[in-house]
Amino acid sequence: MNKRFETFTVLINRINRNIRKIKNQEMAEYNLRSPHISCLYYIYKSSTITAADLCEKCEEDKATVSRSLDFLENKGYLTRESKFLKRYKSPLVLTEKGKEIAKKVDEKVSRVLELISTELSEEERLEFYRSLSLISTGLDKIANGAV
Repeated sequence: MNKRFETFTVLINRINRNIRKIKNQEMAEYNLRSPHISCLYYIYKSSTITAADLCEKCEEDKATVSRSLDFLENKGYLTRESKFLKRYKSPLVLTEKGKEIAKKVDEKVSRVLELISTELSEEERLEFYRSLSLISTGLDKIANGAV
């Protein structure tokens, strides 16, 4: 049982660390970090999204998303659609500069996913994501005291 725990936690941590490292390496030329990349990606993929929605999509805490959005707004990558709503509820809009970078992010994500998928059949990939989803749901229940 302990070997399962070690294998699971080490592999999940390694995957997470490598994802962050790839994000940071790929976007270093733009002075963007991993949380910035996630924000740009999800804003680009959404027709409309608020900071509150972005927290859920990115699975990041409010402070991290808020700092990332402030950085991206100050650097001219995004604007907020409404000056009348609370900042957290105002829809986020990419500027042309933001769209350009977000498109590159999307292309790099597609390339990385293609590279890591070469060893898996479509059925294996679907089963892998199904298994991850079941594990995630189970851990959410335990973490939130439902079990």
